[in-house]
Amino acid sequence: MPVAPDRWPRIIVHADMDAFYAAIEQLDDPALRGKPILIGGRSNRSVVATASYEARPFGVGSAMPMALALRKCPDAIVVRPRFTRYVEVSRIVMEVFRDFAAKVEPLSLDEAFLDMSGAEGIFGSPTEMGRALKAAVFEATGGLNVSVGVSGTKFVAKVASDFDKPDGLTVVPPADMVDFLAPLPVKRLWGAGPKTVPRLEALGLRTIGDVARAELGWLEAKLGSAGAHFGRLARADDPREVTPGREA
Repeated sequence: MPVAPDRWPRIIVHADMDAFYAAIEQLDDPALRGKPILIGGRSNRSVVATASYEARPFGVGSAMPMALALRKCPDAIVVRPRFTRYVEVSRIVMEVFRDFAAKVEPLSLDEAFLDMSGAEGIFGSPTEMGRALKAAVFEATGGLNVSVGVSGTKFVAKVASDFDKPDGLTVVPPADMVDFLAPLPVKRLWGAGPKTVPRLEALGLRTIGDVARAELGWLEAKLGSAGAHFGRLARADDPREVTPGREA
């Protein structure tokens, strides 16, 4: 049954800090601001933990070998990670999240789901909720940005938070979720990894919309239970609850 345009049965938020480790280093050391920095070691076996947004246009990203990253971005500054500091800031961020929602599910030090269903009377519309959350994180951390996605399911909220990074806010009403997902590549499906994506594409399924239009039974026959899972996600059918209490 279609969802009424203005109806939000659930309000699910995915909040993801922007280049968290690198942003903390730039916050703590003004000399690093505006410069390409790579968090990690300098040994031959080191990998990039986080790249600042100034480094990313050079094709540098997380999990890349540091030697390769420095070839791509020779002017980058390598900064050794300070995990104790990152955990300290993460605790501040998670406390802010818990000020906004009783149900907070941390996924890592720098991201979490929040269930803000029914909180309109406190924070206003879903868009106003997102703005207030971003402002509270910025103030509590002394200047760090968080990108926020707000929608009716965990999957769509997570995709939305990445839609306008950095410092983004993307709100996808439940009535618009299927259309929002439709043009995106199948690699954006939750759980579609490097082995699964080529299998989907070999079946002629290149966008999430292609998957949504396919019969669930056919998807399951071709891909097993994962196929039906992808079909439901593509239809914005994701009833998973935000699970509070777990620590990242």
